Amino acid sequence: MSRTSKTATRTPILMTLAALFTVAAGLRLATGLSVALAQEPAPATPSAAVDPAPQPVAATADLPADMLIDLRRREVNLAARESALREQEALIAAAQQRLEAQLQALQTAEQDLAATMALADTAAEDDLGRLVSVFEAMKPEESAAVFAEMAPEFAAGFLGRLAPESAAAILAGLEPRQAYGLSAILAGRNALIPRD
Repeated sequence: MSRTSKTATRTPILMTLAALFTVAAGLRLATGLSVALAQEPAPATPSAAVDPAPQPVAATADLPADMLIDLRRREVNLAARESALREQEALIAAAQQRLEAQLQALQTAEQDLAATMALADTAAEDDLGRLVSVFEAMKPEESAAVFAEMAPEFAAGFLGRLAPESAAAILAGLEPRQAYGLSAILAGRNALIPRD
């Protein structure tokens, strides 16, 4: 078969198909126009121009059933998520209130502890002051005998609080090696303090 004969047989078929498509399109157009003419137009109202609230899914009857079912499932899922979020927000708010109450209790306990420690520090300072007065009132030989039994750092702390005359009398009553050790501790106690 030659090329021109193939083209000649295709042309009537193509023409027939084109005619069929044209007739089908005309029928669809005519059917659509008759349906459109049969329907009454809705009266125009001012509120119909602006619809502020979206219509629920159930009100759109012109959608296919499977699409309506899918949209309804999505609505249910969104409602469940919103409910879960509200529950989580309530739990977070309750936890935050508990945390704030615990923080307040902790701050109160911290203030009470600070007051107790300040009271204890004051009491300890008062006790040390009385003990220093006792050592100053004792005879130097008796004080020196007690200082000889004390740990060197502890004894040096007391010597630093005593009046210079009392401290000198106690150091004079100690063995030279002990007196030297206490003096070295007293001298080195403030050696690491930065100077201006």
